Amino acid sequence: MGRMRSKDAEYPEVRLDDGGFARIIPSPFTAGFELIVNGTPQSHIDLDDPTHLHFEYIVRMGAVIDQLASEGAPLTAVHLGAGGLTIPRYIEATRPGSRQQVIELESLIAGLVKEHLPLPRGAAIRIRIGDARGGVRRLPPSLQASCDLVVSDVYSGAQTPAHLTSIEFYRELSHLLAPAGVLLVNVADGPGLAFARRQVATIAEVLPEVAVLADTQVLKGRRFGNLVIAASATPLPTQWLPRVLAAGPHPAKIAQGAEVTSFVQGSRIVTDADAVASPRPDDSLFLR
Repeated sequence: MGRMRSKDAEYPEVRLDDGGFARIIPSPFTAGFELIVNGTPQSHIDLDDPTHLHFEYIVRMGAVIDQLASEGAPLTAVHLGAGGLTIPRYIEATRPGSRQQVIELESLIAGLVKEHLPLPRGAAIRIRIGDARGGVRRLPPSLQASCDLVVSDVYSGAQTPAHLTSIEFYRELSHLLAPAGVLLVNVADGPGLAFARRQVATIAEVLPEVAVLADTQVLKGRRFGNLVIAASATPLPTQWLPRVLAAGPHPAKIAQGAEVTSFVQGSRIVTDADAVASPRPDDSLFLR
């Protein structure tokens, strides 16, 4: 297992501006490390094997990313929410030469990760500090309409901030995408999936080709969990379906076409005027 760079503590941590803590610990389940922010697991990082994607929703994101452009071809990507930089590391490992921009609100978290879980030498991954929405507006004009991938995976604690859930926000992200570019959004929701349904309906209003990937029980609204929304202006590839379903250990499902239409039926579009943060999971969800 790769070693952290640590001068002062076995498990390095920083105190955040909100009084909470970000900490890096060895993964209790598998090789690698976990970034824990205010008690919530945010990222899993395997320095020895960046293609090792431990969290299930990240595995599903990776399956979508693998089908973009031609196999192994460099990508232009923007990531909102850095965490442990798991997906940027994955793209660098599988598609060398990719150009990646990362926007992270917490400079202390970014510094902690860069110091103790360093990026591969020579990786073209630029980290910008600031709010995700404001950061998108400050990206270089050359990125407009040129990104193969935009990932929105932003959490404050265990919730996505309200201003990153509206149709106005998703329109801003869509302007970054190349004609066949794909938006990936991580949404967390619980029984009933009222928040997730509105998110899918909102994104589909901007990018009409939509697929939803999740654990079967989560997609049925029976328990709290993560749903990955993939969206594009052009038809999404479906070659990755077998890998997604086989990723396990829990059965996965993908909703497309008529299933998505049924999933969002009756759901209102989210606007800046009525946006709310994602539901907060029960603290017991993260007990080890």
